Amino acid sequence: MALTVLSCSPRTLFCETLFNIASFLTKKLNIGGKRVNLAIWDTAGQERFHALGPIYYRDSNGAILVYDITDEDSFQKVKNWVKELRKMLGNEICLCIVGNKIDLEKERHVSIQEAESYAESVGAKHYHTSAKQNKGIEELFLDLCKRMIETAQVDERAKGNGSSQPGAARRGVQIIDDEPQAQSGGGGCCSSG
Repeated sequence: MALTVLSCSPRTLFCETLFNIASFLTKKLNIGGKRVNLAIWDTAGQERFHALGPIYYRDSNGAILVYDITDEDSFQKVKNWVKELRKMLGNEICLCIVGNKIDLEKERHVSIQEAESYAESVGAKHYHTSAKQNKGIEELFLDLCKRMIETAQVDERAKGNGSSQPGAARRGVQIIDDEPQAQSGGGGCCSSG
């Protein structure tokens, strides 16, 4: 079971060299003309470091919870992580529950129906992947990024309407339009109009 959390805000937490418990990766994507900077913490779901989880997932915009389709226990651990993430971050975080090792379908112990039903019941999306065969992974990350952008835009609109949503103030998602804007008039870079 692995827990991967994604944050769109550029900040540095404890690095893997300090604790040697999590991998840290940054990734830049362009999705629909929007630049998304991902800060990815992969804790690999190591239970012995469970208490440090909040260091990694606070201020996160999305989480990928991976279970092994051949291991029922790993699916139960995903359920525990979902409870914790919902308790600590509320419903604003985009959750992905991922059944990995679809290349071992004949050895499946977690039914597709059970996993998809559970994901739907907790407001998460369910995905099927094979890390070994590199199947479904790119689609998973692209879909999650799109969902995080949509959530950030809803939060931004809510702030504009004077609504106060706890998640909107907590996480600093910045959406930057990468598509060039038409310049009006002959003004330079600093003109106001």
